Amino acid sequence: METEGKENVVHIVRTTTELRRARETLVGRVGFVPTMGALHRGHRRLIEESAKATDATIVSIFVNPRQFGPHEDFEKYPRTEEEDLALCEAAGAAVVFLPSVPVMYPEEPLVKVMVDARLSGVLCGAHRPGHFDGVAQVVVILFNLVQPTHAFFGEKDYQQLLIIKRLVADLAFPIEIVPVRTVREPDGLALSSRNRYLSPEERAKAPAIYRVMCQCRERAEQVRFDRIALPVEKLEEEGRAILLKEIPDAEIDYFEIRHADTLERTTFVMNRSRLFVAVRLAGTRLIDNLPLFGE
Repeated sequence: METEGKENVVHIVRTTTELRRARETLVGRVGFVPTMGALHRGHRRLIEESAKATDATIVSIFVNPRQFGPHEDFEKYPRTEEEDLALCEAAGAAVVFLPSVPVMYPEEPLVKVMVDARLSGVLCGAHRPGHFDGVAQVVVILFNLVQPTHAFFGEKDYQQLLIIKRLVADLAFPIEIVPVRTVREPDGLALSSRNRYLSPEERAKAPAIYRVMCQCRERAEQVRFDRIALPVEKLEEEGRAILLKEIPDAEIDYFEIRHADTLERTTFVMNRSRLFVAVRLAGTRLIDNLPLFGE
């Protein structure tokens, strides 16, 4: 960890050789925050949490082409290297790894990581085939390069978080996965690198997503207080109707309640139920999630 009062200076590396050399200089607990850049306060929270909990933090910035579909926004995904490096330094990162695509994938891999459809074939995975295989592939490579003791992932990408937890367990990585709660704007909108795609009009509409989610949570809590069994499908139907009333031009990819540990469907709302939402506003895809009880 940085000594209090000492100005942090981040070490920038771009090749695997440089990264390994930098890693050899770090002792104790090493935290890791993998990102695709276009960093915001949500990423800063991840880095700060790592800096508090470990002795040194490595951040990776890599827009991974393998997790983008053929018609997604890989080419236009924001690249803001100078601003990203300033944020990493201010948040307490020790090393930032900035590889190119050829550095990460020098040739087409013959061994690939695949995620079982029980976790990857629902929610975002149902709308982005192959996405989580691409995420798992790059995370395995990064874990092997960085050799962290702890890795920090945001709960906004909750499905990804569950998959990474299972990846670490199934492949026996000696890494503790640390979840970090979603960081929001004052109006409730979950922070996302893609928020910058929103026009002022779309940005004004977007907070309705969180408001509707909170209404669903309040409804679930009230029903539980009254000791009434609430069917999942009924609450989903109510929520979708309210959301479309709030944002008539929204395209809802999904508005679903699933078990927080397995992503399985349940008949009734239960203690571990979690609400997952993906909405498109004029082509910009926003995702969010919320436990129906707690938080």
